[in-house]
Amino acid sequence: MRLYPAIDISDGKAVRLTKGDFDAKTVYEDDPLAAARAFVADGARYLHVVDLDGAREGRPQNLHHLERITRELGVSVQYGGGLRDLAAVRDALRAGADRVILGTAAFRDIDFLDEAIAAWGERVVVSVDVRGGRVSAAGWQETTQMPADAAIQRLQDRGVRQFVYTNVDRDGMLGGIDLDEIAWVSSIVRGRFIVSGGVGSLDDLEGLVAMRRVNIAGVIAGKALYERRFTVAEALAVLDG
Repeated sequence: MRLYPAIDISDGKAVRLTKGDFDAKTVYEDDPLAAARAFVADGARYLHVVDLDGAREGRPQNLHHLERITRELGVSVQYGGGLRDLAAVRDALRAGADRVILGTAAFRDIDFLDEAIAAWGERVVVSVDVRGGRVSAAGWQETTQMPADAAIQRLQDRGVRQFVYTNVDRDGMLGGIDLDEIAWVSSIVRGRFIVSGGVGSLDDLEGLVAMRRVNIAGVIAGKALYERRFTVAEALAVLDG
């Protein structure tokens, strides 16, 4: 199971939101590269980079930070935020992303989703961000009426096999992962998915490992790492068994 330290970029800084609220933002590093460098120095092999500005604006705003991170550190990066057409996806891949994360556009533009999957296959990950059991969109600013399970089934029917599943209500709260919810998601996903939202301690990671679900590919941790609830090295010791 992979660990993905999270680097969320807003106004050129590495930040964390609380429950996806842009008005509840904490700045942890003035330079996203510095945050990435610290995680990699502690053993991170993968990074989860989100362009929050891009998610709000509908097009990437921080590809230069992605390029700096991938060029200097040489680790695998998955990148999302504002990727709503093929040109934006192509630009992110050219900037060094190994995988791209689609959000809003995957639900609202089926032709785009189909074309992205056809062009890049499993390098395309779809983020299913859920608030109150319903899918959130537009940088978590809008909550749709689409239930999470219906969204996942619909995406799988179109060939999506890689997901990030985020419980927005828990994100940034350090209150723990809802393991029952993750077991339910695991029963639906036919491909593989990454767990996000609520990680607060090593107990959460141990709980995921104990589930022994082969389709849980990894876990994203942000605030817990920034606030030193545990280190990258400690997390990897749990996830690597």
